[in-house]
Amino acid sequence: MSRTYITTPHERWCMTGGESSSEGPMERQPTGEDRVRMIARQISEPRTANWIASEANWSHEPTKRALERLVENGVLHRDDTGANMTYFPDYRRQALNEAIRLRDSGHTVEDLTERLTEMNAQIRKWEAEFDVESPNQLRGTTAGQRLDVTEENRRREIAREWEQLRRRIEIVGFAIREWDFLAPATERGESLR
Repeated sequence: MSRTYITTPHERWCMTGGESSSEGPMERQPTGEDRVRMIARQISEPRTANWIASEANWSHEPTKRALERLVENGVLHRDDTGANMTYFPDYRRQALNEAIRLRDSGHTVEDLTERLTEMNAQIRKWEAEFDVESPNQLRGTTAGQRLDVTEENRRREIAREWEQLRRRIEIVGFAIREWDFLAPATERGESLR
């Protein structure tokens, strides 16, 4: 299975440790380690090295080494208390960084409020369409009904999207609530004059 990874200039900067590159986005394909970093930063629940390696389309041992470097740098946490060792991002840091990125992106607080309204409307639409209140309840409908494979897959995909959307709502809501606090230092300094 071939995956296409689209990165922003900021993501490329983060992946290279801040080193600039003269190559344009079409001139350099992400390396295996780049893909591991991208996947690891986007996971919403603890995942094993095997799962991340599979998603990044890279072998297990180099993936594990890349994950351990991310743990050492404080980007990921490692949990070895269960049957399998898992890795997960620092969700607080991840949420704060995303809220700062939203604040600095050129969007207005009104733009983000409108987007928040759209996301909440999408969740209400799913709740009404499937007569459920959560992604897990939606997943449960695949067991209790005789559905064809296409509909089962559609419901599973919607459940995943729903979970991501709920997380996104929390981050956008935080960015809106803390709009003034998240302002760049130069902007805050100007407002104090």
